[in-house]
Amino acid sequence: MTSSPFSRRDFVKSAGALSAASFAVLPNVRGQNAPSRKLRVGVMGLKRGAAHIRSFQKATNVEIAYVCDVDSSRAEAGGVLASQGQAKPPKVVGDFRSILDDDSVDILSIAAPNFWQAPATILACEAGKHVYVEKPGSHTPQEAEWMVAAARKYDRRVQLGTQRRSYASMIQGMDALHSGIIGKVRFARAWYRNTRGSIGRGKVAPVPKQLDYDLWQGPVPEQPYRDNLIHYNWHWRWDYGGGELINNGVHALDIARWGLGVEYPTRVSYFGGRYHFDDDQETPDTGTAQFDFGDVGASWDGSSCHRRDGDNLAFCTFYGDGGSIAFDTAGYTVYDSKGLLLKKVKGTPGDVPHFQNLCDAIRDDAPLNQEIAEGQKSTLWCHLGNIALRTGSVLDIDPNNGRILNNSAAQKLAKRTYRKGWQPRV
Repeated sequence: MTSSPFSRRDFVKSAGALSAASFAVLPNVRGQNAPSRKLRVGVMGLKRGAAHIRSFQKATNVEIAYVCDVDSSRAEAGGVLASQGQAKPPKVVGDFRSILDDDSVDILSIAAPNFWQAPATILACEAGKHVYVEKPGSHTPQEAEWMVAAARKYDRRVQLGTQRRSYASMIQGMDALHSGIIGKVRFARAWYRNTRGSIGRGKVAPVPKQLDYDLWQGPVPEQPYRDNLIHYNWHWRWDYGGGELINNGVHALDIARWGLGVEYPTRVSYFGGRYHFDDDQETPDTGTAQFDFGDVGASWDGSSCHRRDGDNLAFCTFYGDGGSIAFDTAGYTVYDSKGLLLKKVKGTPGDVPHFQNLCDAIRDDAPLNQEIAEGQKSTLWCHLGNIALRTGSVLDIDPNNGRILNNSAAQKLAKRTYRKGWQPRV
């Protein structure tokens, strides 16, 4: 019998004996807006989660109360890391539901794989926690809608981890763009490159003793453990991830959406393939996605296995009637209509401002720089691109809500099948 995420309280009381009972919302609001109140955080997923630990510890008056990973070796390493940055060591756990049962915890910080991000966010909101959740935040368009609904229903602050929204240099560059520094903006071009190798052909193998594979799978339909899937190559399998478009494309496309000032496209296409290696990877290593909004457009080009160094394209470039503005991962450069340099600003990358922004939102009601509803609009572009690729079609989209029109095969992929007992509910 597989465990269900919707039995949190009985799970904690019975040391793993789970029931199907739902749990009550934990209010967790005593003194919530006191500026001096210490915020207690549980971090779920301890690869990228190591950066969450370091960033929260650099934020104002925050304590890491829990670290959690289904891989016990990672959990232990996370405990050591957190202990080095604060007086009191965190509790080290293998199941994030024990964090949700502690009503002294304010924030669940989620760095788990894509397929866990929405279910964990929904459960955390129901348990009275605020949430920092890594990009993309959802595995399907339907999950994106559920996450937003949960944040609203339980009145929780949920910040998506597209952290450039909190970079001072990015904000400055966007202010310049929106004030007309290159005139009327017509198009945004986003770009990603890497030199990833083959993931090979995985074999069914015994589960490593340090890994709780049943809990790692969580909401995904049961599949045997394969030796080339964990901890990273799940990104390239449709049941678990969304390929490079949603792994890294979401960062650049979020910049594109921010600069263009748009929400939902009217048409979406994505063409590409697995061109470099013959292996288990299902998602493209090379491709181009296009997004049409009627009066403006955007594209994303991805080359995961060839850096194409001769191209030297910017992370995201905007083209206007009076020139262009090219954003790198932190700064920006402005050119006139003939390509002559007008201005260059070197930005400083760093995650801390984005984590601090969530803390300020909880304690001081500051606006979130990437509130989940806004963040999931950018993620949706990537979901739609992948659905267009998988169905071999150009999608027509309702510009009012981002939903797919007149394509039953594509509409089916806007949802997913869940392991019995694990479907999220709001």
